[in-house]
Amino acid sequence: MGNTPAPQGQISVRLFGTFEVRRNGVTLSAADMGGCKPRHILEILLLNLGSPVSKNRIIETLWGPAAGHGTVATLESYISGIRRAIQPGNTKNGPLRTANGGYVLDPALVELDLARFRHLVDEAELASPPDAYTMLTQALELSADPLLGSELAFDWADEARAGQEAEKVAAQVKAAEAAASAGRPMDSIQWAQRAVESDALNERAWTLLITGYEQLGLPAEGLSAYARCRAVFDRELGCAPGPALQAAHMRLLRQRAEVNSDLSEVMAALVYLGDSLDGQRNSWGPATDEGFTRENAGRIVTSFLRRARVAV
Repeated sequence: MGNTPAPQGQISVRLFGTFEVRRNGVTLSAADMGGCKPRHILEILLLNLGSPVSKNRIIETLWGPAAGHGTVATLESYISGIRRAIQPGNTKNGPLRTANGGYVLDPALVELDLARFRHLVDEAELASPPDAYTMLTQALELSADPLLGSELAFDWADEARAGQEAEKVAAQVKAAEAAASAGRPMDSIQWAQRAVESDALNERAWTLLITGYEQLGLPAEGLSAYARCRAVFDRELGCAPGPALQAAHMRLLRQRAEVNSDLSEVMAALVYLGDSLDGQRNSWGPATDEGFTRENAGRIVTSFLRRARVAV
């Protein structure tokens, strides 16, 4: 990374988007490694960078029921071809090693974009909000393209993509949190919006989106987002959003009412009626219950609804 010289024998690999391996500044193709199957083997080892993967696991993943008595020998032949491609003349001490009845890639000799993504997200946990935001945006830029974009027809690749997508959504939520803490509400809204587009049941992302609109003084947009959130939660989970979102919703209603005297009066009347039914003191605002009775509060709400129906 940076200006530090790369360790001798190091390879650089991209798993996001189109698969790419570079050694000494030269890009290696799947043909250089022996074809698609060796590429798949290397990708599986990269997904488990630093952890040994047994021969049986590789065979089960790539051959499944089609594996036969000669599959182990075929796998070993493919591994030899990969070694010749990524560590020519250094079959024993290069990135690819034999370990525990299988194979492992040495993380000290493999610069991997997926590992870089995870490192940046982990480092952001210990950083100040502005620095954390920078690290998280760098991580999310790395993962802009789908993981294993060259492998769209394999269950093992789909599983890896699904796991990484969950990591990406979590990073987007963290980026939204860091942006909010760093005083960048518009950025917070953008990252939270991306998170809810990928995971519509992520309550933390919805909370950040809605409080971002609140922070920017955009109650109409915040109320619209809350309505979408409530509809999704009701349809998918059969429940309402949690207390934090409900509190944000109430604050947005108050913020919206502050710029509309008619709406403010109606909201105050509604809250008065609700609190009266619950036997509580009105909590809408300072002295808003002065002059209210159930009768005139009811008339205010009824009049507003009548006018609304006419307008529609």
